[in-house]
Amino acid sequence: MLLTEEELREQVIKLEGWKLEESTLVRKYMFSQFMKGIAFVDEVATISEAFDHHPYITIDYKAVILRLTSHEAGGITALDVREAHEFNEAYDKSR
Repeated sequence: MLLTEEELREQVIKLEGWKLEESTLVRKYMFSQFMKGIAFVDEVATISEAFDHHPYITIDYKAVILRLTSHEAGGITALDVREAHEFNEAYDKSR
């Protein structure tokens, strides 16, 4: 079920580093080394498989950009928000 505009605003405030872009949650993670970013992407893949919900991933040297949306629902759902929190926790552990 899609989150309302009000719910989205409330949730994005709680999601450190995430922003809204055209019905998509987006965050850019920065790493000190290329391989640390790659290790983070491996963790993102593991989390995504557990959720059976997969983000768009862009790797640009030391930057990893994640984009979350629920296509079948037509926008952002509570699942996207929960997964974004998990990605933030993985990032905090990887530094």
